[in-house]
Amino acid sequence: MIINLRVDHKVASIETMEKTAKDLEVIFHNLKEELDVQEYIEISTCNRVEYYINTDIVSYENDCLKTDNENIIIHYDDIAIIHLFRMTSGLESMIIGEDQILGQIKSAKKRSIDENHCGKVLDALFTKAIHVGQVVRQKTNINRGSVSIGSAAVDLAEENIGNLEGKHVLVIGAGKMGKLVAKALAEKNLKAIFVANRTYYRAVRLAEELNGKAILLDELSQCLPTADVIISATGAPHTILNKERIENFIDPSKSSSIIMIDIANPRDIDEDVENIGVKLFNIDDLRGIAYKNKELRENEVKEAEKIIDSEFTLLKNSFKLMEVEDILADIRLSMENIRTREALKATSKLSDIEGSAKIIDNMSRSIVNKIFHDMSSNIKKVAEEENHDVIETLKCIFKEN
Repeated sequence: MIINLRVDHKVASIETMEKTAKDLEVIFHNLKEELDVQEYIEISTCNRVEYYINTDIVSYENDCLKTDNENIIIHYDDIAIIHLFRMTSGLESMIIGEDQILGQIKSAKKRSIDENHCGKVLDALFTKAIHVGQVVRQKTNINRGSVSIGSAAVDLAEENIGNLEGKHVLVIGAGKMGKLVAKALAEKNLKAIFVANRTYYRAVRLAEELNGKAILLDELSQCLPTADVIISATGAPHTILNKERIENFIDPSKSSSIIMIDIANPRDIDEDVENIGVKLFNIDDLRGIAYKNKELRENEVKEAEKIIDSEFTLLKNSFKLMEVEDILADIRLSMENIRTREALKATSKLSDIEGSAKIIDNMSRSIVNKIFHDMSSNIKKVAEEENHDVIETLKCIFKEN
């Protein structure tokens, strides 16, 4: 059984998502501990926290999967798989068609492999899902133009402050999200741009691309007095800006014209900064821009869904065959052991005939190959027809004693 546990932007605000993620983690760890789950992949982004689990020793009614938190979504098997395909295709993102999610899922899979909890089933599933995301982007225009949380944050800034030309902008965070923000800002003819990061060389590298200046997080006071727009996107587990930290560096007469946009999860900027007059926005405030983007891509979404349906059918067929691969391997090994024993018996009786051993070995190998070919074809047909009773019977007949 494939289980998907998640909370995402479709059912929760950024604040609710932060709280729900903790409940979700508890469910996952309880399930993992009680059932000794070995195969799982965790996906965590600014808009979602998800777990994909593969296990055959849990029922839908298991107490570990019961929760009073209505923001936690639990899906199984086909529905969970379709959701993953839609996610890699950019259809489940706040900004429809964004490319970043594909890289995030690749990273999640790699991390699971590195930590030795990505088994055969999830490896096949995520490999197919990544392929689906790539095919959708090749065959549709779902990701045409500027589509990312980073570009949406810049659009939101312009909606609230007007043209960014000649403005001073501070970007906090030089990771993947910070780079997306920087990419969107590169076209804006800014007067000055500062990039702040905990690791200085990353800030330098990104600032050089923008002809800006790099600073350390501890040096924010240098550019706060002149900043018109502050966009924060770090991976910090706690807030890095609050009223106490910034109020001494921002002119009270200017504060109402300053825009702060927090696109981190957990959030980087405490809500108390609004008490000194600055305008604070977070991921929830991007929903209007996301809706406009979705309307523009409706036709591309329909084409993407057709591709997803087709690829889902192919995956289901491959899973059916995967179910009997171990049976076929056991049958083949059993037949080969019998063949080897009987060939040795025969050759021992014909040892006086030159070349007899090779002749008998070739003949017995040929017989086994022909018998196994027909048997294998029939078993695969049974798997494709989803005749589970026959498959279970075969497992009993050919299991090792």
